Amino acid sequence: MKQSDSESVLYIDNHLAVAVKPCGMLTQPDEQNTPSLEAFVKKWIKKEYAKPGNVFLHAIHRLDKSVSGLVLFARTSKALSRLNEQSRLQEIQRVYIAEVEGALSKPEGQLDHYLVHGDHRAVVSTEKDPEAKHARLYYKTLKTKPHSTLVEIELETGRYHQIRAQFAAIGHPIYGDRRYGSKIGDGAAIRLHGSKLSFQHPVTQEILTFETPAPFTT
Repeated sequence: MKQSDSESVLYIDNHLAVAVKPCGMLTQPDEQNTPSLEAFVKKWIKKEYAKPGNVFLHAIHRLDKSVSGLVLFARTSKALSRLNEQSRLQEIQRVYIAEVEGALSKPEGQLDHYLVHGDHRAVVSTEKDPEAKHARLYYKTLKTKPHSTLVEIELETGRYHQIRAQFAAIGHPIYGDRRYGSKIGDGAAIRLHGSKLSFQHPVTQEILTFETPAPFTT
């Protein structure tokens, strides 16, 4: 798959599924039945396996509607419990590709902030704020452009809007992310993509790794 401009299932077994979410699609259904990756994968499973009745499927993590990339789903309650535990212990590797505005002063580094989950956005606070949670990520420059920088990002923590809020906090919002200060685009699709997932299979204990390229790098 060259670009994640449409939803697709990359891997599936009896315990889990990995799928690609395009920009503009929800990870999970809402009350208005807006198209979601979860609904797409459930429909795919029903058709592929001629499965009657309801399909058990739960997302281990979510991507914002305006973000594209890999999403991991559990297909059984046992897998859900074990994958959630891996996520809680920060044992699931998640790597993102982003295009941020401007030129970064350091080609690679670590960002640490304390974030509060506000009204549809993350707000940078301080360590003394009892509601704030520590957020840490690591980044390295992949390519420098005239007015932006392409970076690879690995999350240590998985806070709400973490990447978006942290890069905005250092003066480099993600390209197109108007909610966090970008003056470009309409905010419907931002240049942030979940490009790699690596985790231990909840049953076989095998290390599984999946990658998909960002559509805005070509």
